[in-house]
Amino acid sequence: MDRKKYVALLFCFYLLCYFLPLGARDLTIPDETRYGEIPREMLESGNWVSPHLNGARYFEKPAFGYWIHAGAIRLLGENNFAVRFPSALAVGLTALSILLLLRFGLPGERGKNIRGEELSAAIFLSSLGVFGIGNMAVLDNLFSFFTTGTAICFFLATESLRGSSKEKVLCAAAGLFCGLAFLTKGFLAFALPAVIFVPYLLWIRRSFDILRMAWFPLLTAAFVALPWAIAIHLREPDYWRFFFWNEHIRRFLSGNSAQHIRPFWFFFLVGPLLALPWSFFAPAAVAGLRTRASAKDGRERLVRFCLCWLLFPFLLFSASSGKLPTYILPCMPPFALLAAVGLSCLAHESLGKSCHRSVYANIAFFSALMLIFSYVQLFGYDGFRPYMHGWKAVMVWDCFVFFTLFCLWANRAEELQKKIVRIALAPVLLFVSINLLVPDLTLEMKMPGAFIEKYSGEIPRDTIVITEEETAGAVCWYLKREDVYILGGAGELGYGLDREGEGRNIGVDEASLLIERHPGKVLLLARSKTLDRWKAELPPSIEDERSGFSGYFALQRY
Repeated sequence: MDRKKYVALLFCFYLLCYFLPLGARDLTIPDETRYGEIPREMLESGNWVSPHLNGARYFEKPAFGYWIHAGAIRLLGENNFAVRFPSALAVGLTALSILLLLRFGLPGERGKNIRGEELSAAIFLSSLGVFGIGNMAVLDNLFSFFTTGTAICFFLATESLRGSSKEKVLCAAAGLFCGLAFLTKGFLAFALPAVIFVPYLLWIRRSFDILRMAWFPLLTAAFVALPWAIAIHLREPDYWRFFFWNEHIRRFLSGNSAQHIRPFWFFFLVGPLLALPWSFFAPAAVAGLRTRASAKDGRERLVRFCLCWLLFPFLLFSASSGKLPTYILPCMPPFALLAAVGLSCLAHESLGKSCHRSVYANIAFFSALMLIFSYVQLFGYDGFRPYMHGWKAVMVWDCFVFFTLFCLWANRAEELQKKIVRIALAPVLLFVSINLLVPDLTLEMKMPGAFIEKYSGEIPRDTIVITEEETAGAVCWYLKREDVYILGGAGELGYGLDREGEGRNIGVDEASLLIERHPGKVLLLARSKTLDRWKAELPPSIEDERSGFSGYFALQRY
């Protein structure tokens, strides 16, 4: 396969899998609705400096990620596709970055035919974790792209002549990406490059370059971040205290002060799952990388750099008490690079044997998952079945058959690029049909959009809307409101509501008073179990509607 055909196939795969599914399913709570609502309120209010959610200050992240989402909404409209578009675009740009690194970044690697290492973009895009996160409206995809740009530019700077103009330009580019990463997710943008670059420069015995090469990227990053940093300080003097201590120190600490608390080994379990189906190729890739250990060229230095890029951020994320699977997305580009380089370094005979073992391991693993799925779907588990409609289960089985056939087809290929392309195509049916295969319980619990929109036309603007913190972003997004009352604890919204929420962080007694003072004009919209818990303490409702087959969400009028 020549390069033009490969690039065309990769681009079609990207468009088909990453853009086709974007708008077909409702936004999930709480993250996707949050990253739709905050940019919507920016556009509505014209306040581009201070992020707001439900009309109240929301200081969990800096503003740049919201700006990008707001731009997508302005361009594409207030819809699911627009909210998810920046994430899919960021994944594509990340894949393009690692492809260009191997295409142009190393000497002696240009040519008409594809090098095996260049197929790292296919490995990256076909990883289950990258696809799953890349189809969600979260800031981790943008952050991963910016950290990838920082890493690549700095590595290329180390490959340039010391003190040359090219080195300075690449250091400045690294600083630019670092500054954008900071404006997206905060101080982690500085921690990640530090834990990558310092060990790498020590490894290649260039410790004197640590300080020499660090100041220019830091200066550029500060130049990029400073205008907004000053603007938010002038408008919200408490922002930096809250953002630094609450969103960084508290989340890194152990104990009840951190969010999403997980044990140290959490990412050691989650990481291989996110990298499927390529996790089972890791032993073969490691064997190939060992053959590069004695080489002294740009490819060998790239391997060392990618090892630092993969290992030390992974350990940093593991050391934090707060953990979510999306956090280790920045580790996926170096994994894809190492996997591709390692596989390409194996001798032909060793490559064939290793790929055969890896393919059969994938088939065995997914066969086990299919057996578990089939049992639960056919016989149920404690009354639970993934799908009420049998055709959805049939589609899941079809995806597994499709995956198995493509894996076996890959084993018949003799060339590395054909093997990788066929394995990369194996999950394509799953990727394309993912919107149809969302489990029924997930639709009920995490996607209330259809239920809310069903009644949105019947809710006058003067209606007082009450909800809970978990569903606040969804209620604001689908009803286009910034004045919703939060009942039962404001959680992350508490900081803003306590300062400018006009008493919208309320308890059950206050909700009862609102109902009594505004008869016929109060709407309570939240999870059913929450409303049932409050029901005895609230006045009788005049209407009670439940969502779907399980009634997970409820709407009550008073």
